[in-house]
Amino acid sequence: MDFENELNKYSKQGNFNYKNGEDFSSKCNAPNDCAGIYLIYKKRQNSKKLIYIGSSGQRDKEGKLKVRQGGLFDRLTNGYHPNRFGQEKRIKRKKAFPLHMSISDISEIEIFWYVTYDKEHSDFPTDVENKLTDRYKRNFDKLPEWHKQ
Repeated sequence: MDFENELNKYSKQGNFNYKNGEDFSSKCNAPNDCAGIYLIYKKRQNSKKLIYIGSSGQRDKEGKLKVRQGGLFDRLTNGYHPNRFGQEKRIKRKKAFPLHMSISDISEIEIFWYVTYDKEHSDFPTDVENKLTDRYKRNFDKLPEWHKQ
């Protein structure tokens, strides 16, 4: 499923590749002062498959955007991954991604990020995430594989 064409309206965006064994924090080029969404794809030779849709930033009590301290960067590196891999404590993504990649036999992932709320756009990240997740579920009758099913 290709969401990138729809998301190209956001001018502040980027992506990076991560191979298992690399330092995730040093590879991540997402901004640390903005809110938005991110899509994670597993890469296999000349193809890629969407495996996770996530967001950073939410509405506060007054209905305004609350940017997570550390922005998208912190959400991707220090946010908690939904799969605990049998552990009692939650696992930060920078540690969980390599573990999940090993278990799933994925050698490389590509992460696309988009700032959805700035001077140009006022799309709440959670709204965009929910819209994309709903569309994925309608098309495939399930969530991407790294989501809790």
